Amino acid sequence: MQIYNTLTRRKETFTPIDPGKVRMYVCGMTVYDYCHLGHARVMVAFDVITRYLRARGFDVTYVRNITDIDDKILRRADENGETIEALTDRMIDAMHEDEGRLGVLRPDAEPRATQHVDEIVAMIQALIDKGYAYAADNGDVYYRVRRFEGYGKLNNRDPDEMRSGARVDVDEHKEDPLDFVLWKAAKSGEANWLSPWGAGRPGWHIECSAMSTCCLGETFDIHGGGPDLTFPHHENEIAQSEAATGKPYVNTWMHAGAVRVNQEKMSKSLGNFFTIREVLEHHDPEVVRYLLVASHYRSPINYAPESLADARKSLERFYNALADVEAQEGTVDGAFDRRFTAAMDDDFNTAEAMSVLFDLARELNRAKKEAPQQAPALAAELRRLGEVLGLLQQAPAAFLQGGVADLPLPEAEIEARIAARAAAKKARDFARADSIRDELAALGIVLKDSREGTTWVLEAPSD
Repeated sequence: MQIYNTLTRRKETFTPIDPGKVRMYVCGMTVYDYCHLGHARVMVAFDVITRYLRARGFDVTYVRNITDIDDKILRRADENGETIEALTDRMIDAMHEDEGRLGVLRPDAEPRATQHVDEIVAMIQALIDKGYAYAADNGDVYYRVRRFEGYGKLNNRDPDEMRSGARVDVDEHKEDPLDFVLWKAAKSGEANWLSPWGAGRPGWHIECSAMSTCCLGETFDIHGGGPDLTFPHHENEIAQSEAATGKPYVNTWMHAGAVRVNQEKMSKSLGNFFTIREVLEHHDPEVVRYLLVASHYRSPINYAPESLADARKSLERFYNALADVEAQEGTVDGAFDRRFTAAMDDDFNTAEAMSVLFDLARELNRAKKEAPQQAPALAAELRRLGEVLGLLQQAPAAFLQGGVADLPLPEAEIEARIAARAAAKKARDFARADSIRDELAALGIVLKDSREGTTWVLEAPSD
């Protein structure tokens, strides 16, 4: 298995620290608002990675943190007139609801920053003791960036380049503008915890260093996150963790691609910012998941009406192949599984793996016509491989009768017209039966006759 390592900027053979076991940490959400499409991208990408590692026989421990104390959380709670706990609990519940609808499996652990303050304080103290951090006279504690020799290795940049190319906080209490905060002194009325440096709360970067090592050990296999986290967040995590422990922090760094909306960066200022729940009000969750899975996890994704329409059409091809077949385990050409595994072993290449599923669906369609005894096993194989990607687990009729938009007719009316058509056929009034079929087809409701009766699917009506 080959995985692209952001740290080395190349694909490497993946060898877990403990044979057969994988310890993976992914930076999660700061829970002050509903999750957006960028969060969905990371959720789904590492869900697929986890599913595949487990399908390959690895014992995976997947940890994804929750940042539940932060400047944005404090501001939002104050704006809403609610407590921090009420806000964060509500947003965590919403996050779980959103990811559940997208078919994302819950991580094995979801540590919350406020539950690990003792470990955070202990790591900060270790950094002070080793000379990598210092307490300022304003009650803040800062990390000495230039003290850590390897700073910048994840982004392949030296500190001076970062200082000239990035926005850094100017603070008279810092020894160097590049130094970043580990502990923030509490302002009047703010939530705070006691520490050797006074009342305050953790800085953002130190949270993940403390929680990841607490849950997974001082060195673990995979650390993942969104594309915007390589600097400064993950760079700072490396500096903190390796300075505190004296050991390599993570063997493999993985980063998901960005989400663009109509080829533009998603941004509230551009008015193209969508939460997961806003999107799912109008689109089947599996269609959205398909869009996120069909591209390689490191590639950018374009979210647009036409891309969602294409995703739905692709899923319709799969579910039409699965329709009218009872999936049953049986003998199937092993080439499909071998090709799927080869694709996923190559840095989780879901785009190539999806092409295998399309070939399998074509073979299933052929078997339904030419060798029906083979169809149940092919259908079972298509569902099994689809499940690794978190797809193709619905009943075909349930998916095919759903649509991107509202139905052009109430379901009861559709069924009534199907019944009227059946009555017309029984009375040998074939002109009337054909007329009903054509009227429904003009609305995008396509009838499919079989020995078991007539079913319908919703397709885009022809111009």
